[in-house]
Amino acid sequence: MQHPASPTVFHMPWIIKRNMILLALALAFGGAGMQYAYGFGPLMIVQLTQSAGLAGVSVALIALSRFAIAYPVGKITDTYGRKPGVLMGLALAIVGALVLGLSIGWKSPAMFIGGLFVFGMGMNASQQLRVAAADMAPPRMRAQALGYVALGSLFGVVSTPIIVTAADKLAPRLGMDALALAWMLLPILIVSGMVLVSFVRPDPKEIGMNLAHYYPGYKPPPRTEAKESAFRPMQLWRNPASRIAIVSNCSGQGNMSIVMVLTSLVLSHHGHSLSAIAFSHMFHSIGMFAFTVPLGKLADRFGRRWIMYPGVAVALLGAALVSFTNGALWAVTLGTFLVGVGWAGSNVASTALIADMVETNERGRAIGVNDSAAAFISVLTALVTGPLIELWGLNAAGAVAVLLAVPPLVMFGYRIVRGNAPV
Repeated sequence: MQHPASPTVFHMPWIIKRNMILLALALAFGGAGMQYAYGFGPLMIVQLTQSAGLAGVSVALIALSRFAIAYPVGKITDTYGRKPGVLMGLALAIVGALVLGLSIGWKSPAMFIGGLFVFGMGMNASQQLRVAAADMAPPRMRAQALGYVALGSLFGVVSTPIIVTAADKLAPRLGMDALALAWMLLPILIVSGMVLVSFVRPDPKEIGMNLAHYYPGYKPPPRTEAKESAFRPMQLWRNPASRIAIVSNCSGQGNMSIVMVLTSLVLSHHGHSLSAIAFSHMFHSIGMFAFTVPLGKLADRFGRRWIMYPGVAVALLGAALVSFTNGALWAVTLGTFLVGVGWAGSNVASTALIADMVETNERGRAIGVNDSAAAFISVLTALVTGPLIELWGLNAAGAVAVLLAVPPLVMFGYRIVRGNAPV
């Protein structure tokens, strides 16, 4: 495993800046589909099955698809390069989007489930764009690079309403369901993302294995002699630093998964309008993506832990505001915003920390392990949130969201007591 490099400050060369811009734009175009999946998935499954109790199935499928693909696509990108893995993922997403569109027209729940699973695998495979960004920056710039690419997701949020509006206007003329047409139009954005990825040269993995060629004066840490096949997921869990990074990312993801559901339900329960609910969700998305660059810069300057642990703590505070403020619009909106900011901090910092600790030809699998663990937590939270609300009410689910943020803070406190705080 690697160790952080010296604190030398480097200037990013133009070829890498160009690649970063292309990756960010690709995530903006290609990643817009996840807004479809989260926003329309519950509506589609209810429409197809006439059962509100199955609304959480779509969120669980997205998380399950991430669990299924994260490590295998990491293996692919570690072996063949980042671009082939990302392009494969986007191609899968196109197939899934078309099947989802057909599932509405043919009123087929089975097609919906299959299409959403394939679409989710494709979208989650394309998240190897983050690995590509990490490859192209030395450790002291790595979190910032991750932040710039993640910022593309914020622009992806904007593109979704444009496509949906176009589908609303065109569907009556074509005699189609507007939701089905929206999915059929989505491949236009995904293909645009694929074109942008194709212009990334050279492959980010190649840049990562030769950083000294692009950053004069950079001295890489001593490389291990381990072969590519020697990487084992458990080595991340055995290392205290990467273990806490994985737990922090899982806590942030699980906390956010519950809060995303709670925000709508709490506001609706207290009589707020659909526009108020949309307003709160908009602030949640802003919290998730608008501050990734400054958070990345802070993580590079002061260390990963100074962003990772506060991120988890901020998410905990946000979940409490959403859950225990009696549905006050300002409090719930502030809470869901803070959950987004906390998730961004814990995600960017934990991903950068894990990227720091492995060789370039292991990084795709290492971050895949991190993503798989977070996806597993998301599946669990998606499955338990509904029963928790039904049996014990909204506050019970909120309490679980708060508790999910506690483990990494406890682990960090334990390390302080043991005198091993720097993680």
